[in-house]
Amino acid sequence: MTQFPAVRSPSVRPPTARRASLLRRLTLSAGLLAGVTLLGACNETRAEQADARAYPPPGRLVDVGGFRLHLECAGSGAPTVVIDAGLGAWSTPWHAVQGLVAGTTRVCTYDRAGLGYSEPGPLPRDAAHFAAELHTLLHRAALPGPYVLAGHSLGGLTMRVYAQRYPQDVAGLALLESMSPQPGAAAPTAASDTPGLPLLKLAARLGLVRLLSGPLGLSAGLPARDAGPATALAVTDRYFQTLSDETAGIPASLAQAGEVTTLGDLPLTVLSRGRNAVPAWTAGQARLLTLSSRTTQVTAHHSGHNVELDEPQAAADAIVALVRQLR
Repeated sequence: MTQFPAVRSPSVRPPTARRASLLRRLTLSAGLLAGVTLLGACNETRAEQADARAYPPPGRLVDVGGFRLHLECAGSGAPTVVIDAGLGAWSTPWHAVQGLVAGTTRVCTYDRAGLGYSEPGPLPRDAAHFAAELHTLLHRAALPGPYVLAGHSLGGLTMRVYAQRYPQDVAGLALLESMSPQPGAAAPTAASDTPGLPLLKLAARLGLVRLLSGPLGLSAGLPARDAGPATALAVTDRYFQTLSDETAGIPASLAQAGEVTTLGDLPLTVLSRGRNAVPAWTAGQARLLTLSSRTTQVTAHHSGHNVELDEPQAAADAIVALVRQLR
C-alpha cells in the first residue's frame, strides 16, 4: 500500500499568545503617548515661564479682592477714558487706539480677569461681575472720575451695566461695535461651550497651539512691538479656559445689559462698522441709540467688527470727540 507523506497543518498561535501580543503593543503605544504628552506639557510650562520674563506687564497689577487685574494708563488730563475689550480680548490690541487718545486726555486699558496679564477671577464671568470688578479696580487704583467708558463688543455690555449701576462715576459712554440685547428675545440661562474650546485648551496645555501660532495668525494686524506678547498670552490653556467661561456667560451678560433700558441724558456715542454689516447687527446698533437722549452715531467706514485693528483712528476720533464734548 502506497504511503503519502504527512501534511503539516499551519501553526496557529494560541488565543492567549495573541492577546498577550496585543496587550504589549497597546501598553507600548500608551507609554509613548504618555511620554509625548508629558514632554509637551513640560516644554509648554518652560515656554510660558520664558514668556513671563520676556514680556512683563506694561502697566500695574491691582488687587481687587483676592486676585489682581492689569491696568495700563497713558496721557494726562480729564476726563479719564477707560477702555474694555471684546470677548476673549484684552488691552494689547488697543494700544494703537490708546496712543491716539493719549494725546488729548488720560486713557486707561485693563484686562478682565484671566485675560492678558490679569489673574483669573471667580465665576460666573458675566457683565455684572465684570462691572463690579472694574469699579473696584478704578477706585483701588485711585483713578479720579467721572470717567468716559468705552466698550467694544462684549465690553460694551459691561460698560452699559457699569453706567447704570455707578452713574456718579460716569461722564460719558462710547459703545464701539457693542453687542446689543434684543428686546423680547428668549435667551437660555447658560451657554454651552463652543465645541472646539475644550480641545483647544488641551492642545494649548501640550504646546500645540504655540507650535501653530504662526499659521493661526494669533497676532495678525498688530504692530511688531505687540505681536510677541499678544501671541504669548493667547497660546495658554488659561486663555482658552477664560474664553470658555466668558462664552458661557454671554446669555447672562445680554440679559443684564438688557435690563438697562435708559441712561437718561448721559452723553453716548455709538460707533458701528462700515464693512460686513448684517441686518440683525445693524438693527442692534440702532437700538443702542435709544439708550440716551444725547446720542451721536459714528460709522467706521473702512472697518469690520474689530475696529481697534481695522481703523484705530476712527475709534480714537469717536472717543476724543466725546471727551471734547464733555469739556
